[in-house]
Amino acid sequence: MNTLQANINEQQAESAFSTQSVIFDDIYSANTIVNYKRERVRSHVLNLLKPGSSILELNSGTGEDALFFAQEGHHIHATDISTGMQQQLKKKVGAQGMNDWVSTEICSYTKLSELKNQGPYNHIFSNFAGLNCTDELDKVLASFNNLLKPGGIVTLVILPKFCLWETLMLFKGKFRTAFRRFFAVSGAKAHIEGVYFKCWYYNPSFVTRHLKDNFDLVDLEGLCTIVPPSYIEGFAEKHPKAYNFLKNKEDKLKTSWPWKYVGDYYIISLKKRTK
Repeated sequence: MNTLQANINEQQAESAFSTQSVIFDDIYSANTIVNYKRERVRSHVLNLLKPGSSILELNSGTGEDALFFAQEGHHIHATDISTGMQQQLKKKVGAQGMNDWVSTEICSYTKLSELKNQGPYNHIFSNFAGLNCTDELDKVLASFNNLLKPGGIVTLVILPKFCLWETLMLFKGKFRTAFRRFFAVSGAKAHIEGVYFKCWYYNPSFVTRHLKDNFDLVDLEGLCTIVPPSYIEGFAEKHPKAYNFLKNKEDKLKTSWPWKYVGDYYIISLKKRTK
């Protein structure tokens, strides 16, 4: 994708998420599996954070994670390209009296060199596949070294090229869903609130390869590998015993092969070398 097309795709994604921003929390806040995913990601990050860390959050959305980490005693610079998402975030920050803990900035993660607050930070964080909305992930990753302190951590939650649960949709006759990641070399169409944009899929090896000069892998775990993805609506509510069984299995196997590679997402953390 050339620069013009990339900019157009960013504008379309911004429009989609800004439109959804006013109802985003209402859609997802009561979803059991969405909440499970958030708890998993937050637990992963908390295990790596030092007290009083400074965090740069990319695609921060309505600020659910920013406020959580702020309440844990960390300072967050929450960035997003969506003006609507930033407006919702600012409302929450003000309502909860967290202005001294959470700062905001509208900035594309493909243009982090233009970020007004360059840090450096203790941690860079991106949740729930925001980074899949670009075919320039290599460009994003290349900007991390200058934004992080030596010994700093980056934690990303990304959609890989293979998802076991999606492939199993083949047996329900949903061929497009089953193979959409395989054939998304030029980007897969996504749509939110009637606005279409493209997304791409990246395996963990893509991230480690592009960061290998300055970073070492710290942790990798699959997310929604055994637990069904949240778009299988109502699974946890309709089948609570099965959900709890699968959740317990995933919690035990999340860092094991092959489970860390076959989830709907993976959580990957890398540490910047001190020398």
